[in-house]
Amino acid sequence: MTPSDILLRDLDENGILRLTLNDVPRRNALSEAMLGKLRAAFANAGADPKVSVIVLAAKGPAFCAGHDLKEMTAERSNEDGGKAYFAHVMAMCAGVMQGIVNCPKPVIAEVTGVATAAGCQLVASCDLAIAADTAQFSTPGVHIGLFCSTPMVALSRNVADKHAMEMLLTGDMTSAARAAEIGLVNRVVAPEALQETTMEMARKIASKSSMTLATGKRAYYAQREMTLSNAYDYASGVMVDNMLAQDAEEGIGAFIEKRTPQWQDA
Repeated sequence: MTPSDILLRDLDENGILRLTLNDVPRRNALSEAMLGKLRAAFANAGADPKVSVIVLAAKGPAFCAGHDLKEMTAERSNEDGGKAYFAHVMAMCAGVMQGIVNCPKPVIAEVTGVATAAGCQLVASCDLAIAADTAQFSTPGVHIGLFCSTPMVALSRNVADKHAMEMLLTGDMTSAARAAEIGLVNRVVAPEALQETTMEMARKIASKSSMTLATGKRAYYAQREMTLSNAYDYASGVMVDNMLAQDAEEGIGAFIEKRTPQWQDA
């Protein structure tokens, strides 16, 4: 399998881009090659006006097994014990996760199988997640003497502290149903209904103004880190600018006139 085969890309007529992890022999691990492919794919999709929504899926029994530990262990023979390489890979991984959050297009994880360690981080970093009822999630680093510190960043921003700490401290597998209960995924469906359920949600979101979606996604993540007062000041400014946009004028007019809006994405 060549590096170009490990991440598949398919864009449909609705502007829904499916990115599919396809390194099945390595359980779709976040190897250096996979991280590079993902980073480029999200950056390109974010800048592509033909893309409205991104679905991140995977082939094989694992959604993503996290970092490629064999690849990283091979670097321990370096003079520095692998430190420079480890730092490089962690920076690449952080860049991918932030690239998902900073991408102006909504990103939906379509989760089959297991999502462990940085694979769980990948799911948590997406804006939405739909899982098959057979999916499982874990941050199992404690089992091998390696606390899942970077997955912790995304996990702690999606679930309550005690739920996040339980996953991080025990390393236990979390069922899809439990993941939905604690807010790691939005909903759980039968495996045979997973793709259609995900695509139905993607089509619903893709029917909205891309300008509005980008405005809202950017504002959501920005205000979350602010104090209440600063968040309201910031969000009020966003609303004012949004009200002046063409699509807001069109959308409000269409609502009043009881017609379907014609988005200009501006």
